[in-house]
Amino acid sequence: MRIAILAVCLALTCLTADAAKAVELKQETSNAFNRYVALTEDRMAKSLRDGEPFLWVDDSPEPQRDALRSRLRQGEIIIEQLETLDGQKNIKVPGGLIHHWIALGFIPGVTLKQTLALLQDYEQYPSIYQPDVKRSKLLGSDGTHFNIYLRLYQKTIVTAVFNAEFDVSYFRVDESRAHSRSYSKRIAEVENADRLNEREKPAGRDRGFLWRLYSYWRFQERDDGVYVQLESVGLSRSVPALFAWLVNPLLKSIPRGYLSRVLNSTRAALTKRHLTNCSYQGMGENFECEGSISTRSGKKRCNWSIPKQRMAKEG
Repeated sequence: MRIAILAVCLALTCLTADAAKAVELKQETSNAFNRYVALTEDRMAKSLRDGEPFLWVDDSPEPQRDALRSRLRQGEIIIEQLETLDGQKNIKVPGGLIHHWIALGFIPGVTLKQTLALLQDYEQYPSIYQPDVKRSKLLGSDGTHFNIYLRLYQKTIVTAVFNAEFDVSYFRVDESRAHSRSYSKRIAEVENADRLNEREKPAGRDRGFLWRLYSYWRFQERDDGVYVQLESVGLSRSVPALFAWLVNPLLKSIPRGYLSRVLNSTRAALTKRHLTNCSYQGMGENFECEGSISTRSGKKRCNWSIPKQRMAKEG
């Protein structure tokens, strides 16, 4: 047992030292990631057609589908690792690793409108998605497309902080369904974050923990709540074969933990807003939420206001 512990400690020390070295995102790595994303989005486009399963669980056989929905309504977050193939072949990514995961949760008692309002409230992300988001800023929006800045925080064996910019687009499918996609436009690792000597490392020339991050959300209002699905495709540096036995389990646990936190945080924030986002002015009441709440005068129903968004109608 002591020898095994010593081996793990030695491997962690070597891995940490190796992680401190800068690596470069090569064009062949970027091209392979782009190919993977293109094939993945082809599959997504097919699932948006009329009659096709909208959510990941809807593609399961009926008994299994009903069981999964039951687990979701009981509060469970279901997470699975995915892999896109090129025909029947794996897509090789020289010098890189693709992290492809999907997570699905259910938020009872809220509406699609409320859910979209929360997801588009980017200035509040540090309070909603802590500790993963340290700072946020809305750089621009036309109501359908959003340019945002996020400072991302990641801590596993080592700590990493990133300045990242994303291009996000929302699409309304029908009255009960919508989806969005988010592309990272720029990700730069930050050295000595929040210190006087803070600086950005050149994008694509850092420790290689996060080079790309694409996110695909789907929302469906049904069963007196909203199903929220998040599919994430990320790109990082490859792992030296010597450390694969140690790192591969970590690579599986990190996305699971991250996706679970994101969906749980979304549910917690929506539930809190649903219960408390009402303001009162003197004897009058100025409600800004939707749903029934208890007041001294009994139950009231109020409307949750949302900035008017021009949702692109999915063809």
